[in-house]
Amino acid sequence: MPWDRPAPERGGLPSAWSLFPEDLAALGCPGSALETFRRLHRPWTWQDGAPALGPGIRRWLEGVADLSLPRLVEQQPSEDGSTKLALELGDGKRIEAVHMPRRVRNPRVTYCVSSQVGCAMGCTFCATGSMGILRNLQAGEILGQVLALMAALGPDRGHELTLVFMGMGEPLHNLENLHRAIRLLCHESGLGLGKGRITVSTAGLVSGLEKLALMEPRPLLALSLNATTDEARSRTMPVNRVWNLARLREALDRWGLRRGEKFTFEYVLIAGENDTEADAERLADWLGDLRSAHNLNLIPLNEHDASTFRTPEEDRVQAFAQRLKARGCFVTVRRSRGRDIQGACGQLVKAPGLGRKDNEVGQERG
Repeated sequence: MPWDRPAPERGGLPSAWSLFPEDLAALGCPGSALETFRRLHRPWTWQDGAPALGPGIRRWLEGVADLSLPRLVEQQPSEDGSTKLALELGDGKRIEAVHMPRRVRNPRVTYCVSSQVGCAMGCTFCATGSMGILRNLQAGEILGQVLALMAALGPDRGHELTLVFMGMGEPLHNLENLHRAIRLLCHESGLGLGKGRITVSTAGLVSGLEKLALMEPRPLLALSLNATTDEARSRTMPVNRVWNLARLREALDRWGLRRGEKFTFEYVLIAGENDTEADAERLADWLGDLRSAHNLNLIPLNEHDASTFRTPEEDRVQAFAQRLKARGCFVTVRRSRGRDIQGACGQLVKAPGLGRKDNEVGQERG
């Protein structure tokens, strides 16, 4: 389906949040399509939690589009100030997101948002992977997730927001809907997010990565690496059986970094699995010329009931980090926010009703 046409949603109507001004005009918008788009996509102009459309425009829009937003049904505050949120979609399925308030080093609010209900990747250390995959989110649901959070929790303006697609799902398994949502998020008459404030994280889905490299606007890229040999990575991340470490490194070389762009590498440290001195040396070798100019986040495993893996001892974490720094890597040991509420990296899961896998959604064959 072309990216410039509205994706079909439940009930045969496109989501109002998936429509560009030109789509609204094509559907017969009785007023200014651009002004209607602005009123839909700018929560700071809403009244009583809904777009201030006027009765005529609202009646017309309700006849041609679905105006429902994901419904905020649960909030779990963390001691560190972040909040894990559950949002219910129109079909009753639920996704999770995390709201992270401003900090001294980051003056913007950060949302960690989802792109799928569940995940097909099957990474053995990730709680979301234990769910399997139910379906992709439509572009309007992805955008609606952001608008619903802004309306409930703030911030008031798009320029105060940073987005990371590190919630439920593999974003590149849902690339068409994901990129349509990114285009909407960046639209100057909507939220107006800069592409440099949107980060898409992938487990290494090379086919999607190579397509995303050619798209505009192009977000920043984060890569979840997590092992330094194909044997170890294939054991914990099944995607490596299709696209191994050498093929992944080749895709990064082809990305074609532009001025101001940096990769973020994420390495989840798992006790006894990938935290040896030899692993640190191999990781530095694999990064090669990327080691000093790009961000390498070491993330001590966030434990959860769906996995028997454990977090390394702190001295092991620090030794691993110091070895990488000695090899010229730009390293940060990242303490994931929301660990006490199971809202940290790798902990997002909605268990009720999410126990099956649907292999027709988001499968890749290379």
